[in-house]
Amino acid sequence: MSQQGYVAAPPYSQAQPGAMGYGPGPNQHTYGHYGGQQQAFSPPPPGGMKSPGSSPGGPPPPAQSHYNPSAQQNGSHVPGFPGAPASSVGYGAPPQTQYPGMGQQAPPPAKQLTNQMGAMNLGNYAPGPMQSPPQASPAAPQPFQPTSHPGMGPQMSPHPSTPGGMPMTGPPMAGHQMSGPPMGASQMSGPPMGGPQMPGPPMGGSQMPGPPMGGSQMPGPPMGGSQMTGPPMAGQQMSGPPMAGQQMSGPPMGGAQMSGPPMGGHQMAGPPMAGQQMSGPPMAGQQMSGPPMAGMGGPYAGPPGPGLGGYQQPGLGPNSPSGYPQQQGQFGGQMAGGQMAGPQPGFPGAFPGSAMAGPPQKKLDPDSIPSPTQVIEDDQAKRGGQVYATNVRGQVPPLVTTDFTVQDQGNASPRFMRCTTYTLPCTAELAKQCQVPLATIIKPFAVVPKNETPLYLVNHGETGPIRCNRCKAYMCPYMQFIDGGRRFQCAFCNCVNEVPVFYFQHLDHMGRRMDFYERPELSLGSYEFSATLDYCKNNKPASAPAYIFMIDVSFTNIKSGLVRLLCDELKTLLDNLPREEGAESSAIKVGFVTYNKILHFYNVKSALAQPQMMVVSDTAEMFVPLLDGFLVSYAESRAVIHNLLDQIPDMFADTNESETVFAPVIQAGVEALKAAECSGKLFIFHASIPTAEAPGKLKNRDDKKLVSTDKEKTLFHPVKGVYEQLSKDCVAQGCSVDLFLFPSQYLDIATMGDVPAHTGGAVYKYSNFQVETDGEHFLRDLRKDVEKPIGFDAIMRVRTSTGFRATDFFGGVYMNNTTDVELAAVDCDHAITVELKHDDTLSEETGAFMQCALLYTTVGGQRRLRVHNLSLNCSSQLMELFKSCETDSLINFFAKTAYRAILKQPLKSVREILVNQTAHMLACYRKNCASPSAASQLILPETMKVFPVYMNSLMKTAPLVGSTELSTDDRAHQRLAVMAMGVEDTQLLLYPRLIPLHNMELEGEAVPSPLRCSEDRLSDGGAFLLENGHALFLWLGQACPPELIQGLFNLPSLAHLQPNTIAEHMQQRPLGSHFLVGRRIRCNPVAPGHGAVRLR
Repeated sequence: MSQQGYVAAPPYSQAQPGAMGYGPGPNQHTYGHYGGQQQAFSPPPPGGMKSPGSSPGGPPPPAQSHYNPSAQQNGSHVPGFPGAPASSVGYGAPPQTQYPGMGQQAPPPAKQLTNQMGAMNLGNYAPGPMQSPPQASPAAPQPFQPTSHPGMGPQMSPHPSTPGGMPMTGPPMAGHQMSGPPMGASQMSGPPMGGPQMPGPPMGGSQMPGPPMGGSQMPGPPMGGSQMTGPPMAGQQMSGPPMAGQQMSGPPMGGAQMSGPPMGGHQMAGPPMAGQQMSGPPMAGQQMSGPPMAGMGGPYAGPPGPGLGGYQQPGLGPNSPSGYPQQQGQFGGQMAGGQMAGPQPGFPGAFPGSAMAGPPQKKLDPDSIPSPTQVIEDDQAKRGGQVYATNVRGQVPPLVTTDFTVQDQGNASPRFMRCTTYTLPCTAELAKQCQVPLATIIKPFAVVPKNETPLYLVNHGETGPIRCNRCKAYMCPYMQFIDGGRRFQCAFCNCVNEVPVFYFQHLDHMGRRMDFYERPELSLGSYEFSATLDYCKNNKPASAPAYIFMIDVSFTNIKSGLVRLLCDELKTLLDNLPREEGAESSAIKVGFVTYNKILHFYNVKSALAQPQMMVVSDTAEMFVPLLDGFLVSYAESRAVIHNLLDQIPDMFADTNESETVFAPVIQAGVEALKAAECSGKLFIFHASIPTAEAPGKLKNRDDKKLVSTDKEKTLFHPVKGVYEQLSKDCVAQGCSVDLFLFPSQYLDIATMGDVPAHTGGAVYKYSNFQVETDGEHFLRDLRKDVEKPIGFDAIMRVRTSTGFRATDFFGGVYMNNTTDVELAAVDCDHAITVELKHDDTLSEETGAFMQCALLYTTVGGQRRLRVHNLSLNCSSQLMELFKSCETDSLINFFAKTAYRAILKQPLKSVREILVNQTAHMLACYRKNCASPSAASQLILPETMKVFPVYMNSLMKTAPLVGSTELSTDDRAHQRLAVMAMGVEDTQLLLYPRLIPLHNMELEGEAVPSPLRCSEDRLSDGGAFLLENGHALFLWLGQACPPELIQGLFNLPSLAHLQPNTIAEHMQQRPLGSHFLVGRRIRCNPVAPGHGAVRLR
């Protein structure tokens, strides 16, 4: 990869006027922690503040960590960037095209990237922080406490309000201080431009003609009805800036502060300028350089210099007419050491309360935006079908979308562990500077393809696994054997341990054990140990787990046909319960419960001719009425179980009971597993909000008035009390809960899904369930859920080498302490995202090591340890860090941190933090890694060039969109699902596959290459399939060719297609059935002449 990284095409790289603007505005949050405290505002002393000494410009200030509110992990942000040293070159240039706002200062790269990302915010809703703020009344700016950082200019506090009530500040020059009232409808002159008079950007409806040079006269703003003449300049006379004793105002910002250039003998509060130079008209012998300052009228001709992060007028480029001389440095449009002012009224990107809007925003060319589909195709072409050997430290694996084969040679497969970057910064300061989050996404039970070697099982007998005596890390390829093989040095804590006698082996000439390739724990990255009784609860052997099926038999489920459908499916599904490899049958026991307001337990002991039902009506004190016969082996009690499943639908066929309980159902399952002294899983099939009088009763708290307010976060909060205690009880017993919901109205999934979220379970939702359209979809989900690989009663710990550690965990986990992750169950779809943090300096030579150890119970009742090891590089060069970043893992981490943050912060704040963090990372790359280029050119790391696209998609997801059109339950459901997703799942969810079916051969099997997800890709004559891992949509253009409709639906044209016959027609055709199998069919109109069919 070249050092330059990805360079966007010109249409994408041009700054978009009016998109977000720059600088902190009213109520605008600065970079900060998720959940962090708001910074307080400390007013300056009365009478203004004198400018401190300036300092040279530096990189963007490191922002405060967004992921841990209690730790100052990534520094605290200062809303402003140090500028480049001001040039001493004089000014004066031919007039340029009048373009409102072109005379303002160029924003830093972070804000430029924010603007460009804002222009990418294409969608019908999701207002987000990407769009220009709407006009509003002036508001007080968000208070903050300015801080200073090494290598950065001093921070200036806002100037106290003037008697007129409008606070204004300006850049100080040579210790001068000045303030003045805001302008009314008066006129103000801008900087001279080569003699002719030039109008500057209008402010608050006023007109500001640029002052002429070369002896011409320039009118100044009337102050109190008087005309003020400024000092002569080189024999010229102008009416402009005020003299001693006079006041001057610049264009007021909507509730923000304002700067105006002072004259000699005056003072003005504001950011200092290196060398006491001024960007504006030279006054009283002072020097001026660079483009005019905010508040000075007149257009700014020519693009900023290399490395600048400012706006560029569309059409201007290196060959444009010369204007103000280009400034050198990383962040332009600002004096060194100063703090950048916000946008002015009438300027592009002005804050709410501004008088005028900027020029119309130019629409981006979608083809100029980096393409995720192209990145996926390129990686597949480059690395697809190849063998990926894990013998290289810090090696970046292929993308999750690439088809490859893993050969374990000392590091865990990327199917088990993926990192946000495979090169860690050596110091915490570098981590703060680059702002790239350090995290790993662990999927302990990921499915291993059949063409790859399964995990080896190591059994050391009664001795148990070999471990370090100090840190308790397990034997792995990173341990160094010394003293002829009699001792080994731990790679994680450097402790020297004695090798047990039975484990001793001589070393070869390279210092490796002679049995290196014979022991999986010495040569492989992933393996398993057989655990001894020391690893079992109460030092007793573990029992085989149990599956309990708990069916809601209220009126809703009986009427919809769900109960009969489920009972018929269980007769065959129970034959496919998970089993140990090589076992003839599954050791898992099964039990059955039905419920509405009361609970019914069933005795299905094999010796019985008919099942027996026992009723528990006291839901306040839940207990299991029978021990023997409730949990049985399916193979032994097959006949009795089938008899029961035949009777249940008829037994409750005439029920009119509509009220249900929920918390007592989970409590009953936990008590049953306690009585049997085993772990297990509850499969609960529920239809309505639990309103019956019982513990855990819920009420409808769906309030659309809370949407887009600070209290919106309460919609995602679970109800505490009963359900919180249930989560603890389930985890302690190793009881996982999988919840299948069939609602027709609000359910409060935020509360009902809380127990599954903390026990390693899942929530499935089928709104307005109908057997004909939703039945097959439900059954497929149920089959996969019952049959997938799983471990129970698990405890996971992540150990790291010295210098960094695991600090936070995201996923379906429960934690009693800061190190042990407790999981009632963990399956092949469950991923845990682990955030890493420095606590010392890392060594480039030795690198960094991680070990994930998972202690669990198998489906056969065996206690095992599953170990995954990964080694990473360390570097003091930011370029190496950016080269080894992985976008898919980064977006997984950002999604989970954002979804956790919405429980504590308003959605607007969370979205702003996401944008600022993204801009900060990319600005750091431009500053430290990319070669100089035009400021208008977007520079992205090669490994992160599609990251802004994914981030834009994340902010359009339902949980982060404050819209009353979205169901609260749907938003809560997606939030819970994403928290346990792996990298491949979040990648597909945020950037779905758009497949053009009309390009597919009707008789072929090959699927066409996906297109970019853009409305522009849809054509009237095509059929497109959109898939994100959870839903399928079929989009049909109004001009679909008849042969395509014939191939899909066996109909002559689209006009003959009826919504209620889509499934039937598609199943009759090979092409249609190829995409339809097990999908959900719903038809909704999208546009006149078009149709969108929801297939799942």
